[in-house]
Amino acid sequence: MTSLADDQTAAAVLAAVPCYPVPPVGASPAIDELRAARFGHGLALGNDGLMLILRRPWLALDCAIAPPFPAYLPYGSIGRPKAELRCGRIPHHLLDTILTHLRDALPNEAAAFVIWDEADGEFSVEFPEVDSATPSRLVYRTPAVPAGRHVICDIHSHGSAPAFFSATDDADDAHATKISLVFGRLNDPAGPDRASRLCAGGMFLPMPRSPFSGDGHAD
Repeated sequence: MTSLADDQTAAAVLAAVPCYPVPPVGASPAIDELRAARFGHGLALGNDGLMLILRRPWLALDCAIAPPFPAYLPYGSIGRPKAELRCGRIPHHLLDTILTHLRDALPNEAAAFVIWDEADGEFSVEFPEVDSATPSRLVYRTPAVPAGRHVICDIHSHGSAPAFFSATDDADDAHATKISLVFGRLNDPAGPDRASRLCAGGMFLPMPRSPFSGDGHAD
């Protein structure tokens, strides 16, 4: 029988994404450490389901990913879900800058990224290098950011077409941790529509509110 001591790959995987049972009473130092971490993710198993605990410098996410199991588990509760922007909400004027850029690109699609600098807490917008842009297709590159800077939002437009996530978007977002936004109907006098989601742990989660301050939009 092979043990973890003999299989370094298996040991590394379990160390990178640990799974902890929730004690029936009292705190769990391991779970508390994971929740307080700057970067990491793992699972908490309780009598009321399974929770993904994911931490990035800009994001604190506790997301239930499985309901209570039919078997009796002598554990405690996984707790309430939460999704918190550790970086705070993005200044609204950056949304205005992004929408102007997307409209200026009409009839073609366009893209933008919101970057957060962990050292000074400042947000900035970066417009990516575009390989190809048409009214129905866009090929662009995610910027390479140095240590301490983080891609918060990956944004692209659908020009005058409706906003939605395509199969290509799903494939691109599957292994990322970021907020993904699509803006459509950019030439509509009533204003654009949008689709938004939080990409985390291989899941696409709904956004209860806009990540931009002063923006009341919610999907």
